[in-house]
Amino acid sequence: MAKPLLRIQRYFCRKPVRFFSLILLYLTAGSLVFLHAGFVGDRGSGARGGRVSVVASEVGSRASSDTRGLGIMSRVFKETHRSGRKLGPRWMRKSRHDGHGPEGRGGDYSNNWNRALKGRNAKEMDDGRAKYFGCYVDDTQKRALRGVSFFDYKKMTVFRCQDNCAERGYMFAGLEFGAECYCGHKIQAPNASESECNMECKGEKSNMCGGANRLSIYRLELSQESARRYGSAIFKGCFHRPDNVTAALPFSAVIQNMSVDKCVDMCTEREKSLAVLAGDRCHCGFPTSLFSLHELEDEDMCLHRCPGEEFESCGNDKFFVVYQTQVQDNRCMDRHFLPTRAKQLVALASFPGAGNTWARHLIELATGFYTGSFYFDGSLYNKGFKGERDHWRSGRTICIKTHESGRKEIEAFDSSILMIRNPYKALMAEFNRKYGGHIGFASQAHWKGKEWPEFVKNYAPWWASHTMDWLTYGRNVHVVHFEDLKRDLFSRLKGMVQFLGLEVSEDRLLCVEGQKDGNFKRSGLRKLEYDPYTPEMRANIDELIRTVDVALKKRKMSGVPAEYMPR
Repeated sequence: MAKPLLRIQRYFCRKPVRFFSLILLYLTAGSLVFLHAGFVGDRGSGARGGRVSVVASEVGSRASSDTRGLGIMSRVFKETHRSGRKLGPRWMRKSRHDGHGPEGRGGDYSNNWNRALKGRNAKEMDDGRAKYFGCYVDDTQKRALRGVSFFDYKKMTVFRCQDNCAERGYMFAGLEFGAECYCGHKIQAPNASESECNMECKGEKSNMCGGANRLSIYRLELSQESARRYGSAIFKGCFHRPDNVTAALPFSAVIQNMSVDKCVDMCTEREKSLAVLAGDRCHCGFPTSLFSLHELEDEDMCLHRCPGEEFESCGNDKFFVVYQTQVQDNRCMDRHFLPTRAKQLVALASFPGAGNTWARHLIELATGFYTGSFYFDGSLYNKGFKGERDHWRSGRTICIKTHESGRKEIEAFDSSILMIRNPYKALMAEFNRKYGGHIGFASQAHWKGKEWPEFVKNYAPWWASHTMDWLTYGRNVHVVHFEDLKRDLFSRLKGMVQFLGLEVSEDRLLCVEGQKDGNFKRSGLRKLEYDPYTPEMRANIDELIRTVDVALKKRKMSGVPAEYMPR
């Protein structure tokens, strides 16, 4: 026995061997801890439901029903293909009036308010971003919310779950077991007693995150720009049948037991970006001048239940239901540098946080040419802005991003597109960028600390002086308000392309509309729980808004949009 021990001792006495052995043991131990904390069950729908035990003491008696293998890590969302009935368009909420209410398959319990809500105060029920809906039963074999899900057994919070569900366009967010988040368009389970949603959130002990097989459900107050989804497809709306269907939507087929899934799958396989449902016929194609998706109809006109799914609507012969698939419309994806050196330098000028990066994305897609920058941002270069590395005077880019506002810097350009945004929104956007990155968010500590008041004090006057300087020293200035561009992207972007001296391709602009967000959009729900602006800040900013409004009107331009003006 002594000899083997002596050999082991001599083995570890060798310094290199001992060093690498300890490193290997350390990495192995770390990997085991990481796997233990991160693995979650792969959630399915119907008979695939179930949960792998992560911590035995947490799972308890539910372990006997676990049927799922180890899945992906805790922070990854999973789309469940054909994950039951999902409420996309507004008409699905009305299906109960057709005799398909809670007593039907799965049922819709979305309007059954829990009686226990009477005990909650107004702040808990409605904080401006989501409304508490109640405690509901959840069954691993038949989920109450059947959209995407994600688990985090260390840092789950109510807000994090709400934010991620809203970002994907879901109407409801539910939390279970203190660490699990489920999203859906429809609640398909009955109420439970409020006392049964009694488990604290893993990331915030002050809030409840459901219980064992119980969901704390919130109805999300989505912003207007939040996409409404059906699985991976984006609901675009109800539209009148085009005059020439064959030319507008070149591929179509009759599908037995039609459903949204079947039409979306067929059009995805055909590599078309639009899936158009017209009764039992599915059309596939791209947005064109013959079918531009600019004239929305009332969704009630498309009320016609799908033969293959009672909770969906498939439109009819005169009014089509349109979904955007995950297929990329490549008509506006080609981009390159200008073939010849530009004779004039055009600035894309804005105050930081006014949407300059988003405008660059739109311009590049609409024109097919790269935009440049007065600066160099490696993160933007890595995201596809190849003109970022060029010197701003190279003449190889269609326009140049700049936040400069000095006379010398402004007069270096021959013309400019001046982006202006509501200062209240621009200041918050730039503060988020400064402390959280291009699509990240500043922490609560930054908002509530000394950073925010100091930021507003220094940056708010710059918002006004930036616009005033470009109006004063700029030559041939084309003003674009961020809010107007969002509301009417097609015509506003068309005007910007024409200002750049290029011919407008309508098909290319329609392609841009389908990919307008790119990778530069923050969540539609995520916002502060309070107004960060003090009365003193608002008084100063309101005065700056009035100053800019007067300056614009003096130059015979339209003033600032109505929403800027103090009420």
